[in-house]
Parts: sequence; C-alpha cells; structure tokens
Amino acid sequence: MSSRNFGVPSPENRTPAVRRRAALCALALAGALAAGCAAPASAEPPSRARVSAIVDTLRADPDLKDTQRSKVLRAKQAKRAAAKPSDASWVTRLLRWVADAFGWIAETTRWLMWSLGALVVALIVVSLRRWIQQRADPEAAVPLAPPSRVGALDVRPETLPDRIGTAARALWLRGERRTALSLLYRGALSRLIHEYRVPIRAAHTEGECLRLAQGRLERDQGAFFARLVGIWLRSVYGARDPEPADVMSLCDEFDRFLVRSSSPEAAR
Repeated sequence: MSSRNFGVPSPENRTPAVRRRAALCALALAGALAAGCAAPASAEPPSRARVSAIVDTLRADPDLKDTQRSKVLRAKQAKRAAAKPSDASWVTRLLRWVADAFGWIAETTRWLMWSLGALVVALIVVSLRRWIQQRADPEAAVPLAPPSRVGALDVRPETLPDRIGTAARALWLRGERRTALSLLYRGALSRLIHEYRVPIRAAHTEGECLRLAQGRLERDQGAFFARLVGIWLRSVYGARDPEPADVMSLCDEFDRFLVRSSSPEAAR
C-alpha cells in the first residue's frame, strides 16, 4: 500500500535551468509590481485580473511548483507489529498461568505420593510387627481386659471366697455337690486369669483353657488343674458323680497349687 506525501522541493534539488527560469519569472513579477507602484498617481494600478494572470502563469510552470507529489512505501505491517505485543502479552500471561497451574499440580501430586508412600510403609511396619508378635506368642500378642465370665461362670475375684478349697469342702459335705464342683472350677479359672495372667477369654472351652494353662503353670500346678478339669467334665457332661476322695483331694490342694497373691499362703 502507498500514501501521498506533499512537500516543498528544496533549492538544492533544482537544476540550473530551472533556477534561471524561476529567477526570470520572479524578476518579471517584481518588475510588474514595481511599475505599478512607480506609475503616476493619475495612472491606474495594475488590475487584479492582471496580477492573477501573472500568478497563474507562474503556477502553470511545472518547474516553479512549490509542491510535488511522490509515492512513499509504508509497511502497514508496522501497525500489525505494534499490535502484536499487546496480543502477545495476554497470550504470554495465559501460558504463564497454565505453566504455574501445572507446576502447582505437579508439586501437590509429588507431596501426596510421598505422604501415601509413608502411610503404606507405616502400615506395613505395623502389620509386620503384629505378625511377628503373633508368631512368637499367639495368645499374648494383643493384651485384652480380663473377662468377667467364662461361658456361664462368673470368674470375678470379688465373687469368690478367699479360701476356695475350704468353702468347696463345706458345700460338698452339705450335699451341694454340683455347687462345690462349680466353685472349684470357676475359682481355678479366676486364679489363672488374674493371678497367672493366662489369656483365657469368655468363649474358651474347658479344653482350650487347659491348653492355655499348660504353658503358664508349673508341672505340679498343671497336673492339678488337669485333674480338676477331668472331674468337672465327667460330672457336668458325663453325668457321673466323682469319688468323694478325689473331690476332697482337690479341696485340700486347691489353695496350695493355685495360691492367691494376697492370701496368707502367698505371704508365707
């Protein structure tokens, strides 16, 4: 695209012939004006039409024109280039915002992955420790509160007499045989749970209680408890009355083999 530019040609750009012609025209115009001014007062001054004709003659001369038309190339791309920085500015800001957003997401994801990895490692360590404890001692892996009942029997120490063997003997001699055997068995369970820390739970059977006690009691104590469980099972589930001598032996030996820590026997 092109646009017009108007300007006055400088005297340096004129040729010698043009300069001479311009000088002669200027002298002619000056002479006409001087003649008009020097004429007698009675003479008429040069008319406006004459002056205009001289001026038009001078203007018609192509070499004396005070203006010229030339074509100049202007790159309109300059305007586009000027507009590009503003366009590029918001594009740059958008790309920068997107880059910052992805950077924040990447950083957050990295921290989340580290946290998740640490949590998984902690769970593995805890699970491995529990597994090792269970393999080492399955019954003592997780300490629990002692039960108040084993099956239907109340094994709380406060519900039992201090001298369980003596109390059971009195019940047997009064004819309360089932009650005497129940007192001996639940008293033995209570002593095993609270005094010897045998991990007996409420749902354990007689066989399970006997198996758990064998690993916590000495040989004589284990043998005594095994005799007591055998007599209890034959009486309750087999409906066979035990020999009185066997029951009296259990009553006499109870407080000696399954001693209570706060009892007089333990103090001696």
